[in-house]
Amino acid sequence: MTPITRRQLIATGLTATAGAAGLAAAAHFARRYGLIPPDHGGLYGPGETLTYAAQRLLASHAPAREFPRSMISKAPFANEVAPPSDAFKRHQATGFSDWRLIVDGMVANPASLSLSDLRSLPFRSQITEVACEEGWSYIAEWIGTPLSEVLSAVGVLPHARYIVYRSIQTDWWDSLDMADALHPYTYLTWGMNDGDLPVGFGGPLRMRVPRQLGYKSIKYITNLTATDNIKAFGKGLGSASPEGGYAWYAGI
Repeated sequence: MTPITRRQLIATGLTATAGAAGLAAAAHFARRYGLIPPDHGGLYGPGETLTYAAQRLLASHAPAREFPRSMISKAPFANEVAPPSDAFKRHQATGFSDWRLIVDGMVANPASLSLSDLRSLPFRSQITEVACEEGWSYIAEWIGTPLSEVLSAVGVLPHARYIVYRSIQTDWWDSLDMADALHPYTYLTWGMNDGDLPVGFGGPLRMRVPRQLGYKSIKYITNLTATDNIKAFGKGLGSASPEGGYAWYAGI
């Protein structure tokens, strides 16, 4: 083992001290401007806070990376999900004709929207990448209704801070702050590669958040709730992901 000199030891100590001081300063700055993620507690809390606050200050309006049509993956990977529930099978048997998206919470006009209702709103497409935290990825064209259009239609109230979204698979839920909820690249996706969204990829309705890792793009969406108090949901960490060891904010 190479011995550590006194100078190296002092330099290392100063660096560590500066790093700790920097994290403390960043946390203070984040608190001042309300840029604290729901999972800010615990060992990794300062790092989570620094990542989230830096992104919000530097790249809140940045677009997702888009790709040319020639780069669409020929064989995209549909990651394994839990077996479909009986409720999902009933919807699937009717071609999802009775699928509904419930929008409630801090909105002026709570709604129950069919897939046809969503398709009647302005829609867009994007060719973006699903990047999984496990290391795999694929590129596809995603067609859907921007979440901002739905929130505008129901009149989300100005003091709402988060949009909680849930899957028909009951243990799947997550949330977005309003910066991502209103971002033009955040879609309620019902189409893929010029066709309907296949069930394996989240059909009939999937949240698509291309500026974050794939686990934020939850499949089989049935409910949106606008809220100013994320602590009232689950264990108060912002989603099911931190409860399983992942970060609430997964920006890329």
